[in-house]
Amino acid sequence: MRVGLVVVSHSGALSDGVVELVGQMAPQVRVNTAGGTSDGGVGTDFEATSAALAAAETGSGVVLLYDLGSARMTAELAVESLAEPNTALVVDAPLVEGAVAAAVAAQNGDDLEAVARAAEQAAGAGAGGAEQSEQAAATSAAEGASVATRVERELTLENEVGLHARPAALLARSLTGLEAAVTVSSGESTADARSVLGVMGLGARKGDRIGLRATGPDAETAVQRITELVEHDFDE
Repeated sequence: MRVGLVVVSHSGALSDGVVELVGQMAPQVRVNTAGGTSDGGVGTDFEATSAALAAAETGSGVVLLYDLGSARMTAELAVESLAEPNTALVVDAPLVEGAVAAAVAAQNGDDLEAVARAAEQAAGAGAGGAEQSEQAAATSAAEGASVATRVERELTLENEVGLHARPAALLARSLTGLEAAVTVSSGESTADARSVLGVMGLGARKGDRIGLRATGPDAETAVQRITELVEHDFDE
């Protein structure tokens, strides 16, 4: 079972929008909303948050994200009220970016701590993530028994929306289980291919050329998976 998510917000419309966006990227992750007061006003609701938390639990834990300070207090109170508070984590992360990163990590089958960490690190997604990815690949290659393989390829995006939300999520998820560090570049920008936010941040559109660079034992497989996604227009 996958880690669940709860979005706690002062606005029902805001939390509903975040959940809708996340659902496009991680369709198999249970994401619940706890937005606004019980009468539809602006504020937070402990009962609604507790209910959303209980409904999001699938047996692997729940990560809660919030928009403002009092929403954090409501989320923490809901967690503290659980019979087993260690099964849920309230994370300090940008709401939209954190929810996206956490959902993709949960979709990939990461555990509770890893999903929470993905949300917390969302603010730093982008070129820095790409540098860390290559550094990790270099370290892995140095410590591994075999010489790391490097594969590079250029592709042209033909799908209508380019590397926007859903295609970026599909690209990142395609690398699940592979021992490879992969970067995607567009123009002068480069991102870690496993970072949905980083890939989206490239702003690559239909007709743009992107560059792939992969290192590690599964480098060839990683590049081939992304190539197939691009060639099939991300199933749009």
